[in-house]
Amino acid sequence: MPEVNFNGPDGRLEGRYNHSKMPNAPVALLLHPHPQHGGTMNNKVVYSLYQTFVRRGFSALRFNFRGVGRSQGQFDNGPGEMSDAASALDWMQSYNPNASGCWIGGFSFGAWIGMQLMMRRPEISGYISVAPPASIYDFTFLAPCPASGLIVHGGKDDLVPIASVEKLTQKLAAQKTISVDYRVIESADHFFMDDLNILNDHIEDYLDTALSTEAA
Repeated sequence: MPEVNFNGPDGRLEGRYNHSKMPNAPVALLLHPHPQHGGTMNNKVVYSLYQTFVRRGFSALRFNFRGVGRSQGQFDNGPGEMSDAASALDWMQSYNPNASGCWIGGFSFGAWIGMQLMMRRPEISGYISVAPPASIYDFTFLAPCPASGLIVHGGKDDLVPIASVEKLTQKLAAQKTISVDYRVIESADHFFMDDLNILNDHIEDYLDTALSTEAA
């Protein structure tokens, strides 16, 4: 997990990157929760996502948005962080010009940023959105959603009501060209503190199917 630094639109950004030993390996970018509420690239959900993709042979990158850790700049409430994520993907693709696939994963605020980036980058072929903040931020930009993916939410999430995520999922699932695998962990709160293993199991199960289908 070597530390890396790369240029973002508002200064240097700090990250952790694992380069796959597989030729033409796919890439995965992992995005952390809200910077003003303690979100960093070392968040347990984000770290777990990162490790999952590394185990599966991806070249994977997690990084701190502007103003977090040793990343330069100041919080921009979304637009700047989306530009940070685009720069991170650019940096990773410069080291993986022949990547066989591209995935994005995000937790909470990071899920919102990730899905925005997906709308702008057609090379992103799959996503994992954990606790997308559908009651806090506008997701209407997903019209239409360009890729299939997994959405996981906690049944006891008291920050993002489950009804808002169900409404988002139903809207996405109504599209004929994509599929959305929506899973609820009934015992989990917004942070999945006591349910990280269950969350991991769902993600692993989804990737087993999605990656085998993608390969075929």
